[in-house]
Amino acid sequence: MSGSAYADLSMFGHDPWWLVVVKAVSIFAFLVLTTLIAILAERKILAWMQMRVGPNRVGPGGILQTLADGIKLALKEGIVPAGVDKPIYLLAPIIATVPAFMAFAVIPFGPVVSILGHRTPLQLTDLPVAVLYVLAVTSVGVYGIVLAGWSSGSTYPLLGGIRSTAQVISYEVAMALSFAAVFLDAGTMSTSGIVAAQEGTWYIFLLLPSFLIYVTSMVGETNRAPFDLPEAEGELVGGFHTEYSSLRFAMFMLAEYVNMVTVSALAATLFLGGWHAPWPLNMWDGANSGWWPLLWFTIKVWGFLFVFIWLRGTLPRLRYDQFMNLGWKVLIPISLAWVMIVATVRALRIEGYDGRVIALFALGVVIALAVLALLWPRLRGARQQLAPGASLVEPFDAMAGGFPVPPLPGQVPPVSSTTKEGSDA
Repeated sequence: MSGSAYADLSMFGHDPWWLVVVKAVSIFAFLVLTTLIAILAERKILAWMQMRVGPNRVGPGGILQTLADGIKLALKEGIVPAGVDKPIYLLAPIIATVPAFMAFAVIPFGPVVSILGHRTPLQLTDLPVAVLYVLAVTSVGVYGIVLAGWSSGSTYPLLGGIRSTAQVISYEVAMALSFAAVFLDAGTMSTSGIVAAQEGTWYIFLLLPSFLIYVTSMVGETNRAPFDLPEAEGELVGGFHTEYSSLRFAMFMLAEYVNMVTVSALAATLFLGGWHAPWPLNMWDGANSGWWPLLWFTIKVWGFLFVFIWLRGTLPRLRYDQFMNLGWKVLIPISLAWVMIVATVRALRIEGYDGRVIALFALGVVIALAVLALLWPRLRGARQQLAPGASLVEPFDAMAGGFPVPPLPGQVPPVSSTTKEGSDA
């Protein structure tokens, strides 16, 4: 059955104004509460992974630690350094935060339910191009990071903003290509239609390479470890938000965690069946009706949030060249090849050929294994084999460009005559 048959948007746009307000406020509360819990959960889980105690002083078991941190940030003095471009400096946190909340407008939380006698879907609204709306809105949010780095009038925030620009260009292409495979198979770009198209089989099984590429890209898009190069404290002090304090810094932190929830919800929507119950719970007749789907959706979102935390506590930060190579030389070429395969299968299906599930599942497993085979040497830091007789050390001249630069991996600066005489002595 074609996925386009599921794209019925007639149920949207008929809610009374008070119900729209209730939905909007509920989404805002869900994102803020999830952020508060996620910050505490991250600190607790990382402490557990690293055999530490973690927050345990404020409230029973430390459950009020995030609230205490928020109050502490609010009470701090908001310093505006001299030399900043003040209008843009003050606007950047708002640009970063508002789109993070706006993206959730088209995320489906559940099926049609009854709220005070009104039949309405558990979704604020939907569009024929809802997923493209999410991409567009989240892309606007990145301008907040770029403008924050540029307007601060400082070197390290500027470098963080430049890195953020390169990061978005590199990984949003791969992310969009992973969406293209979903659009081709579902026959629609509306989020409710994509969820309905997965009623039988989730796309994590049919489109496994797209799922792996999306998960990698969503970590890069949210500036999370090991892709947190725009705010790498090791070399950029604090990155793009170095010159921010008090509530303005808190807004950047809020935007980061809300974006984590947004990309996790989008991953659950596109690849894990959205609000549909997992097996074997889907064998229960009432699992996908009423308010139960809201629970399944929340559990899926928190599963992805745990992956974010797990990666932060496990993997070291990538070098910048490794980061760019992964995006341009691995993710994008594989995404293009996979989209061509999905498009071919879709065309054969339109022509009357069957076997879509078997073909996509088999090809997905093959390409997923190829992705892992390409990523494994890079994550392990394996070097390419040198030709016989080739030198391991590349020639390096620090002043070749007219100003001193540090050596790249595999390059060793030449030993000066002064240093050599001192060692001989």
